[in-house]
Amino acid sequence: MGITSLSSTITTFPMPSEVMKQNREVVIAEEIGHGRVLTLNRPNNLNYVSEKVALTLGQKLEKYEKDDNAKFVILKGAGRTFSAGGDLERIYDARDSVLEGVYRIYWLFYHIHTYKKPHIALAHGMSMGGGVGLMAPMKFSVVTEKAFCSTPEANLGHHPDCGLSYILSRLPGRLGEYLGLTGVKLKGKEVVAAGLATHFVPSHKLFQLEKSLLSINNGEEDTIRSVIDEFSTNVQIDETSVLSKLSIIDDCFSRETVEEILDSLEAEASKKGNDWIMPVLKSIKKASPIGLKITLRSVTKGRTQTLSECLRKEFRITINTLRTLISYDLYEGIRAAIIDKDKSPNWNPSTLDKVHDEQLDLIFKPFEKHDLELQIPINEEECRWGGKYENSGYCLRTK
Repeated sequence: MGITSLSSTITTFPMPSEVMKQNREVVIAEEIGHGRVLTLNRPNNLNYVSEKVALTLGQKLEKYEKDDNAKFVILKGAGRTFSAGGDLERIYDARDSVLEGVYRIYWLFYHIHTYKKPHIALAHGMSMGGGVGLMAPMKFSVVTEKAFCSTPEANLGHHPDCGLSYILSRLPGRLGEYLGLTGVKLKGKEVVAAGLATHFVPSHKLFQLEKSLLSINNGEEDTIRSVIDEFSTNVQIDETSVLSKLSIIDDCFSRETVEEILDSLEAEASKKGNDWIMPVLKSIKKASPIGLKITLRSVTKGRTQTLSECLRKEFRITINTLRTLISYDLYEGIRAAIIDKDKSPNWNPSTLDKVHDEQLDLIFKPFEKHDLELQIPINEEECRWGGKYENSGYCLRTK
């Protein structure tokens, strides 16, 4: 149940995060003036996006998009995390039974990308995987010095999903391929410089920023931008940041195969001043070979695909991965990182040369039954919210 305010004569401002934690709702919804605030409220679970969280967010966003009194939406996370993305333990334990939730999650991400009203992410702390997918498509995305982002899916035998092949492929140069294959963390101002956020605001100003946003009486983008600009600071990247190495990244990560990328990185690593490449090589070599190959193909394809095409492609890959069509690597990656925590996954296939194009083709191939595809609108004239999920094969299987 959401927290609903208020008469037009009363002004209410955000509850402190420690109060949020005591509320058992997975998403806390507040209606404050013309603003609507959605708080991911699973701080002890890193604000994972579960099936229930996705369903609740979707219902609230639909309501607010249709509500003339709701002018803009703010999304934030309780505690010290914005969102760590998918609930990996649930995926590991539930296997095929998570397919309905996966479908709803993709449906949610489509609506976040195409939302008709201004939406603002206040991303303080961790944003990983699907958490980046929640934050980056927002019209305004604010990060603090304590924020960091990463897309570590290949390290888990998976791929950048929830719209990330669309997002990563539109970053400068080959930065998207670099982030997807390495899972490296970008911190604070780097997140803005990379194009994954729009503003950097020091953490001590974040509460006052939210308060000021909720005081405005319209949803004009220029008005919202002006308020955020008052609290934001300029972003400058120093020479120690990986973002200062974009020329090398563009050269190495523009290669057609993961093997060629590794060869070019090793050649660059031998040059003076390129010590930063050794951890990059180590990270890639520890990742799932099949996760790496799928990631590179998906992000590269994303460069020439629309949002809808990217989401449909990612959805196919995710469903086929969950169903272990060609590999158990996702479950093995979760086991090694989250369940047993031994950090020693046994990948299968074990090396890049054992991953064949024919296997990848199976993962990317459209489903034979149309109702198993992600049923998202192709054009703006279609109904945005109703009927698509109910008409899918995943809904029918759960009845």
